[in-house]
Amino acid sequence: MRKTEYFKNFANEKLRLLGTGKMLYILAIFVGICSGLAAVLLKSSIHFVKKALTGGFNIEEGSFLYFAYPGIGILITILYVRYFVKDNIGHGITKVLYSISRNNSSIKSHNMYSSMIAGSFTIGFGGSVGAEAPIVLTGSAIGSGVGKYFRLSYKQITLLLGCGAAGAVSGIFKAPLSGIIFTLEILMLNLSLSSIVPLMISSVTACGVSYFLIGSDVEFGNTLQKFTMSNIPYYLLLGIFCGFVSLYFTRATLFLERCMASVTNCLYRWILGAVSLGGLIYFLPPLYGEGYSSLTSIMTGNHAEIFEKSLFFDLQDNSWFFVLYLLLILVFKIFAMAFTNGGGGVGGTFGPTLFMGGIAGFMLARLINLSGIHEVPESNFALVGMAGMMSGVMQAPMTAIFLIAEITGGYTLLMPLMIVAVVSFITIRQFESYSIYTKRLAEKGDLLTYDKDKAALTLLKLESLVENDFIKIFPDDTLGKLVKAVSLSKRNIFPVVDRQGIISGIVFLDDIREIMFKSELYSEVSVKNLMKTVPDIIRIDEPMESVISKFEKTGAWNLPVINEMDAYAGFVSKSKIFSAYRDLLKELFGDE
Repeated sequence: MRKTEYFKNFANEKLRLLGTGKMLYILAIFVGICSGLAAVLLKSSIHFVKKALTGGFNIEEGSFLYFAYPGIGILITILYVRYFVKDNIGHGITKVLYSISRNNSSIKSHNMYSSMIAGSFTIGFGGSVGAEAPIVLTGSAIGSGVGKYFRLSYKQITLLLGCGAAGAVSGIFKAPLSGIIFTLEILMLNLSLSSIVPLMISSVTACGVSYFLIGSDVEFGNTLQKFTMSNIPYYLLLGIFCGFVSLYFTRATLFLERCMASVTNCLYRWILGAVSLGGLIYFLPPLYGEGYSSLTSIMTGNHAEIFEKSLFFDLQDNSWFFVLYLLLILVFKIFAMAFTNGGGGVGGTFGPTLFMGGIAGFMLARLINLSGIHEVPESNFALVGMAGMMSGVMQAPMTAIFLIAEITGGYTLLMPLMIVAVVSFITIRQFESYSIYTKRLAEKGDLLTYDKDKAALTLLKLESLVENDFIKIFPDDTLGKLVKAVSLSKRNIFPVVDRQGIISGIVFLDDIREIMFKSELYSEVSVKNLMKTVPDIIRIDEPMESVISKFEKTGAWNLPVINEMDAYAGFVSKSKIFSAYRDLLKELFGDE
């Protein structure tokens, strides 16, 4: 233990001698290497598990195993999380956003590995989710852990957290530019221009690690076709279509999550998720796992592959049924994803978003071609549809544009990517103001934004501002007891609470000055005759914006705070909030 502490102090001292900038550059390289290794390890683990389980499949026996494997993988994940991790590790990107907003960018150390292990079991066994969210949480945890290890400031830890996230995205997709943009656009880090350099270092480093270990091949590089200007109206149509599919994705996912969460018994929830997921995969085998291999088969013209192990194998040559089959996959992918995560699996919505975008784009292109109106390149529409869905669901058009450009190995489709991503974003913004990641946090007031004032308010913790050195009195206390309390208190406010600790009112010193020295009234006047109704009450977990609103509405300088049990917990003052707010603004943005 002493050696570890000695090494930490020694390394910290030597790094700080280099100056803040150089220190962060070195740490960014280290975070990038670790994030890149984690991305490669997760990707390889999923591939290894999947190949070990399905390598010997044949069409006759495959259907039953497709039904059974996902539930087994989810059960293993549940047991691992419950008995080893003992923490909730789902919704990785939302957890990263929450840690930035509410937890000083601190992520628990087990997240450096726990999400990778759980995700490998869930996805490797066929869970219909993506590996991207677990790896982003892993990379972010690595960055956060490094920052905490060297006792850096909140802003520096947040920057290294962003480096980890950028490295994770860059490593798993081999897309360094997308990793940087993802961090800025989806994690919404408010960074100065100089702070982007560590992000670039980490992202490029992670990409280099990924290239070195698993090669330079890109995911969909051999599916590109030539872009022609005459297809622009159809790309506009695709953008609108992706916007509405994104709306369906967001609302259906959140609804199904609530439905699954309403099943409180863990065993019943697993049975519901496993049986439902197995049934969907039995009828629609492309829902098995991430689905990228099925998407590649469609785009390369190997349509028969997605019908293998399917009950509809004999209908594969029917063009219109093929479109219907794609529609069924598009509709039920969300259900498969919800049953996986809701049943106890660990995975994200990032992968399913790309998968559904590819299916949506290809399906629309095939419908256009079957109609005879115009001939459009189906593989291009599938790729651009991926950007459209990503832009709509994550409300991150820049990330969507550059990610698809990078994973296809070039910028041939840059113009249609921009058209579809922007149109999809504009379409969904008419109905949803937040992405699927930020919607839950926004409803609770836990979302950090680019707005500096709102960011500071979000980061303020109400519990740290509550003062509890006020002397409590009871409604049936006499004026004499109240005067004694005044003599013992340094405050001019006295909360009135009942025997259960519930606040009933408030007494101000100024209101009793005229009678507090009239001893003949000490036993005749009770507190309930002197107390006033409190202007408003603040809950200990209330968002700071709501707290400020209550102060403005009531004009009060002090308001009582109640805890989770509705009992009196203390007072919070407007002056203390503003003082803490100014200090936090200086800490966050003072050097910019």
